Amino acid sequence: MPPARISAVLIARDEEKRIAAALESVSWADEIVVVDGGSRDGTRELARAAGARVVEREWTGFVDQKNFALEQAAHDWVLSLDADERVPPKLADEIRALAKGGFRACGYRVPRVAFYLGRFVRSTDWYPDWQLRLFDRRRGRWCGMYVHESVRVDGPIEKLGGELHHYPYENLAAHWETINRYSGLAAAEMRESGRRGRLAPAFLHPPVVFFKNYVLKAGFKDGSAGLVVSSLNAAYVFLKYLKLWELERSFPIEGS
Repeated sequence: MPPARISAVLIARDEEKRIAAALESVSWADEIVVVDGGSRDGTRELARAAGARVVEREWTGFVDQKNFALEQAAHDWVLSLDADERVPPKLADEIRALAKGGFRACGYRVPRVAFYLGRFVRSTDWYPDWQLRLFDRRRGRWCGMYVHESVRVDGPIEKLGGELHHYPYENLAAHWETINRYSGLAAAEMRESGRRGRLAPAFLHPPVVFFKNYVLKAGFKDGSAGLVVSSLNAAYVFLKYLKLWELERSFPIEGS
């Protein structure tokens, strides 16, 4: 049986600072597809220069855009990647060995490790950040609402040992901007699912989150990076519940 062919698929918008490194890390794939959602920088040109097939499409949201990217792939086995992620040689070799020997499952999760404040953080809620990224697109789709989209596969799933490298934030300002944006989206998602907004959780949950990240999940082992991650994870929870409380005050649920 010939080796399975793999399509590496990415979505992007204004990612000229990161797209080249991401695509270089999957240059071994049988095909690279980039769906560009209206970039105003050099993302498309850099992707084409890296050998990717670029498909232009108006941005419609993460889940819809990623599912559209799956449909553009020429091969059924896909490796879905974000522009801020890299596939290091160990993981690449593991995936190629699977493709050569035959896939036993319908999807594979990989442990994702984030590079933050000068080091890879292997503690807190950030690690191991298991991500289902290698799968048979005939059995899997991206799902989710506003935040934390994920792949659901109809069939058995296994885990790989090689890590996926993640470079999520250029600096602390970018991290805080993401926290502010995602906490608002999370609050809206909670609100749409019927959650009530109360002020108490905004103050009760963050200390628990900090203790869990810094102590129980050994954030202290990663020095200042672990302390910052633990603190900002707690800040995200604080803002999420505070914004849900704000929505409750602005738009009360009928009958409440």
